[in-house]
Amino acid sequence: MGLVMKYRLSVCALALGLGAALPASAQLVEEVRLGVAQHNICVLDCDNADKEDGPNVTGEIVFKSPDFMSILLSPRPYATVSVNTAGNTSYGGVGFLWNFDFAEKWSFEPGIGYVIHDGNNSNPFIQGTPESDRFGEENVLFGSDDLFRTSLALNRQMGENWGLQLQYDHLSHGQILGNGRNQGLDNIGVRVYWQFQ
Repeated sequence: MGLVMKYRLSVCALALGLGAALPASAQLVEEVRLGVAQHNICVLDCDNADKEDGPNVTGEIVFKSPDFMSILLSPRPYATVSVNTAGNTSYGGVGFLWNFDFAEKWSFEPGIGYVIHDGNNSNPFIQGTPESDRFGEENVLFGSDDLFRTSLALNRQMGENWGLQLQYDHLSHGQILGNGRNQGLDNIGVRVYWQFQ
């Protein structure tokens, strides 16, 4: 992991930690979340799903929606960190989440965001060499240091202040933040969330 990427991930982790430390009375932080996700699962394009391994430990802070965002259905800002326990791709970033109740104690939560990662963007070896083939078989090649993060979650309120979340996210530069390689990454996991009131 490069020094710049370590610095960026450290800043994201620090922001996450500071946000969690804010007192509930500040009414800036609405929720904190912690969980584990299966790294690089097969969803639609499974060509790269066998690359990288290990679960990711995930943390997220969700902030109160600013009043001026009501025109966009009041999305809530978030900061997130996802650390791979096997030393593969970790990432951190920020974005917005929308929450829609559809049944008692159940809600659906789409989101969009921006993340930076410490994975590989390209193959450092000469194409066609055994080293290049081996590297390409073991590593997801993102094509950009910064990526879009799209997410979907199903939330179940379990108590007055806490609940469980089944969460999916997809990372990709979408040929907008980068060009060329764009293998992307899909994660799915379970998290516990705590709501401040």
